[in-house]
Amino acid sequence: MPKALPVIDMSAPVCCAPVAAAPIDQAAALEVALRLKAIADPVRVQLMSLLLTSPNGEENGGDLATRVGLSESTVSHHLGQLRKAGLVESERRGMNILHRARRDALAALCLVLDPNCCT
Repeated sequence: MPKALPVIDMSAPVCCAPVAAAPIDQAAALEVALRLKAIADPVRVQLMSLLLTSPNGEENGGDLATRVGLSESTVSHHLGQLRKAGLVESERRGMNILHRARRDALAALCLVLDPNCCT
């Protein structure tokens, strides 16, 4: 039987010492790994790119689905995984759900991987 991963709250940006600063413990390694796993898919990388380069900073799921050439339900699944990892936030406005990249969460993840990456 496969080992179940523990459930952790990933809604807040990852916060731990950079992995290059000192060896990290299992809990911190799991937090980083789960966020990296969430973005480790070509469609999710493309969705993040579209959200990060959006002129108004947000996009609805239907437009994203058209731009990546996938169904809305598939894009919704991928956005859900990114949202669960705390990398995307979504807000309902009328009949639309608008999605935004959480730049603070991405910056925190970058800093944990390499504290010199964003300086």
